[in-house]
Amino acid sequence: MMARAFPGMRADHGGGAAVSCASAPEGQARVVSLGGGITEIVYALGAGSRLVGVDVSSVYPAETASLAHVGYYRNVPVEGVAALRPALVLASDQSGPDGALEQLRSLGIRVEVLPDQPDLPALQARIEQAARALDCADAGQALVARLQGELSQLSEGGRELPQRALSLVAHTSTLLMAGEGTAAHATLALAGFRNAIPGQQGYKPVTAESMAAAAPDMLVVTEMTVQAQGGMQRMLALPALAATPAVREGRVVVMADDLYLTFGPRLPQAVAQLRQALVRMPADT
Repeated sequence: MMARAFPGMRADHGGGAAVSCASAPEGQARVVSLGGGITEIVYALGAGSRLVGVDVSSVYPAETASLAHVGYYRNVPVEGVAALRPALVLASDQSGPDGALEQLRSLGIRVEVLPDQPDLPALQARIEQAARALDCADAGQALVARLQGELSQLSEGGRELPQRALSLVAHTSTLLMAGEGTAAHATLALAGFRNAIPGQQGYKPVTAESMAAAAPDMLVVTEMTVQAQGGMQRMLALPALAATPAVREGRVVVMADDLYLTFGPRLPQAVAQLRQALVRMPADT
């Protein structure tokens, strides 16, 4: 399988030059990031020192723990963000509620809204738009080229197999299947897997009938999902899961939530982990 290229970017097979835009133009030293993937981009650009606040979905890298947290990006507390006196807010286009970002603009705060779709063109746009807003466009182009090179290298020499994989996500007791239009689906595709529920959009609750129809050869679950289900043994004992080929054959991969579901600068790392799992699977499954 060949990884799709970022439009207009040349693959850098040499591993990529280091990127950095740590120095801030006058008046732009205070930044708030609303969205875990956007926060990762700021750090990947070398501008993490400018951040004064992030939303609660921003858990990587570890340095985010020392920053002010302003709630969830889908429910932005305007007063909480404004209290940090940011010169710039970088926000996902999924930020809400309606009107919150306009209220921040009405306070004289610069707000840049970045596309949040889980695909490579949108990832390039997120990186480059964030880099321009931080006044380090060259660093953004270098980061895009580096990611392209890493994804291309991952695809070289890998075997493409027809495994039907299914991603399961749960932050509560409700177990969900990840369909098209999700970061989980896009990452699976880049790693060479076929989603076991083609045509389904977004997340849908798991049922015995849906799992029987999907019959996945592999399950990909996140660490928080395992915790929310009371542990791996209890989760895999659920009748809807226990009857699947994946569970019967022990083909279950556990991924870190912030790595697998972010679709950001660490995308090559997520793809690499899944491809390693693919290579370990028997060729005749």
